[in-house]
Amino acid sequence: MLDDLSFEVRKLSEMYAFTSLQMHEAIGRKAGLTGTDHKYLGFIMKKGKMTAGEISILTGLTTGSVTALIDRFEKKKLVKRELAKDDRRKVMVVPNTEEITNLLVPLYREFREETENLITSFSDEEKRILQDYFSRAIEVMNKIRQQINSKK
Repeated sequence: MLDDLSFEVRKLSEMYAFTSLQMHEAIGRKAGLTGTDHKYLGFIMKKGKMTAGEISILTGLTTGSVTALIDRFEKKKLVKRELAKDDRRKVMVVPNTEEITNLLVPLYREFREETENLITSFSDEEKRILQDYFSRAIEVMNKIRQQINSKK
């Protein structure tokens, strides 16, 4: 049984996750994408050139869903398919970083600025506590996700 403060922190963490989903869905819609598509686009941009299979592993989507995702992104000129130089049978998905940046950066500008202001308002000790919480929470989520995926 959680004490009152621990319960409140857990509830706030849950509310943070819900609110984050709502915000990303709104940003995705404004960009002409779904909330999940725009987050997957962020994965692709951060990871760089990769195969559809690698995208499937990264996102947890089926290969068919990844193909449809890539098709949607390619239609908007956010990615392109190109043959791998070392194996021309392999198709690489290459993010169009400039186009993605032009699309998403303006939509995130205020959020990024306000988040940076919020973070800098905390002491170094408080930031280390937040860093520890988020790092450990990510580990928990990855562990549970891997357990769920291994039971398919």
